[in-house]
Order: sequence, then C-alpha cells, then structure tokens
Amino acid sequence: MAQQIIRIMRPDDANVVGNVHGGTILKMIEEAGAIISTRHCNSQAGEPCVAALARVERTDFLSPVCIGEVANVSAEITYTSRHSVEVQVNVMSENILTGAKKVTNKATLWYVPLSLKNVNKVLEVPPIQYARKEQEDEGKKRYEEQKLDRLETKQRNGDMIFPVINPDRQTKEPHTVGYSQSSLIHLVGPSDCTLLGFVHGGVTMKLMDEVAGIVAARHCKTNIVTASVDAINFHEKIKKGSVITISGRMTFTSNKSMEIEVFVDADPFVDEPRERYRAVSAFFTYVSLSKEGKPLPVPQLLTETEDEKRRFEEGKGRYLQTKAKRQAQMQQAAQQ
Repeated sequence: MAQQIIRIMRPDDANVVGNVHGGTILKMIEEAGAIISTRHCNSQAGEPCVAALARVERTDFLSPVCIGEVANVSAEITYTSRHSVEVQVNVMSENILTGAKKVTNKATLWYVPLSLKNVNKVLEVPPIQYARKEQEDEGKKRYEEQKLDRLETKQRNGDMIFPVINPDRQTKEPHTVGYSQSSLIHLVGPSDCTLLGFVHGGVTMKLMDEVAGIVAARHCKTNIVTASVDAINFHEKIKKGSVITISGRMTFTSNKSMEIEVFVDADPFVDEPRERYRAVSAFFTYVSLSKEGKPLPVPQLLTETEDEKRRFEEGKGRYLQTKAKRQAQMQQAAQQ
C-alpha cells in the first residue's frame, strides 16, 4: 500500500530566487505520511482514530525544487510496533517541459494512532506483513533507536529561548547569536488542525523552517536554502486556539553551512489554561547561495557567552558526526 501526493510548485511556495521553501516540502511529506498511516490504523474493525505525527528522522534536501516543477511525494509504511507506524517518504521533482526527474528528499516519519473519542488514548496498530524476517528486525532496530533518542531530547528540552519580536539590532554585533535570533508568534486556527483539533505536524514544520530561514538570512545577508533537518521531535500536542511561539537561534557555523536550533512553545489559554510548554524542537541546517545558485562561504558565528560557546561545540560535534557518516556511506557505495 502506497500513498502519492502530486502538485505543481507555485510562486507562493518559493523564495525570491524561485527555490521552493524546505517547509513547503516538509508539509507535503507530512500530509502523505498522515494519510497513509491513518488509513492503515483504520483498516481493521475497531475504534476510529487519526494518526498523529510523533517524530521526523533526519532528512536531507538533496536537490532544490523550483517554481513550475511538479513535486511527486510517495509514502510507504515500512514498520509497525504495537502503538506506532513508521512511514518512509520519497520526493521526486519533475520538469514538465523537459521531462527531467530527480530525487529531492527522503524522509522517515513516526506516527501514533489517537482515538477520535478520547485524544489522550493511543490505540493499537494493525501489524503489517513483511516480505522478509530481516525487514522486521531492521525496523525494530530503528524503532528502538528513535525511542532512545526521543528520551535524550526530552532531557535537554528545558532550555529556553526568549521571544525576540522587535529587537534593536543596531546595538548588536553582526554575526552574533543575538543579532540573527528571531521569533514568530502564531494563533492556531481551524485550518491548521486535524479532525481532533490539534495542529498538523506539517504546519508546525513549515513555520519552524520559516523562522530558521529568517535566522540564516539575517546572518548571511544572501539567498539561503534548507540543506537538512535533524530529527524533529513532537513532545506534546498543540490544541486549536493556542498561541505558539516559534523561536530560532544560530548554534554553529562551518565554512559552508550553519545550524539553527528551533523551539516551539505553546500557550493553550483558551479552553484549559496551563503553563507554557515545549511542544516541538529540532535543528535545521542551511547553506548560503549566490544569485547563480553557487555555494558561498558562511560568516563565522561569533559566540559571546559560555552557553553560546557550549552550544557551538555541541553543534560542531553533530556536524563532524554527520560528515563522517556521509563519507562512510559514499565509501560503501563506491565499493559496491
């Protein structure tokens, strides 16, 4: 069973030079994942449910999508545990004038089925049939790895970014964390939400990408594009009527890329007043491009406080780890 979403990219999907926003692609990926996982979870008799996004694994933007091209998003369920569904999604772009096609994204998403009668009740997932026992074993390994990583992320999730709506950037040094730090405030309306009245994961990811893009553009003062997104963890649901604050700050720069940490905090004060809580967190990586689409060097991030220096070193560790993993994959591919 597979799910496809196909649509042509319009000017309002893209930046000023015609590259489609990474958040637009992430939203399409999540829509395909939500459809196929909700269908599967309702494929057997039982309580009706909606699949809610719990996590998106690291995804790389392999090639930009441009205005006028057709994006073909295909999703397939690759593993099920008792209470979760793993969906793998591929995105291919097509130039309908020349017929040229290219793979632009590959992503892995995890969903959990929530009852339509009780949104706090997680239902059981119907099992899928595997062609080989190895597929089930590999899926179980991925499940355990993402479960462990979610726990580690929750432990460091007490960090705060204070909203910066109208900062006096004239008083801040260019290329510092404070100079580019940005926030966006959004009131969650019905069009943002699922049947259960909670925000679509794709809507949240699109807003996160917008804020990360603003941070990157302020730092570089050039055209910027999303290069990759580390695992996005959805810690708590966001209810209709909540006010969400999406905040981003630069954490690390290499010669050709920059890492931006993005948090989403929710204030659900309409129906059930409670303290602000951390709903989503992730790291976005951007690259700087010339008007011709060629990579440009990224200005070095100037760290001022001990916390900024610590976050820079942590970002450097993630960067080197990803670089080593990519090199190992390339060597393995060359040997095959």
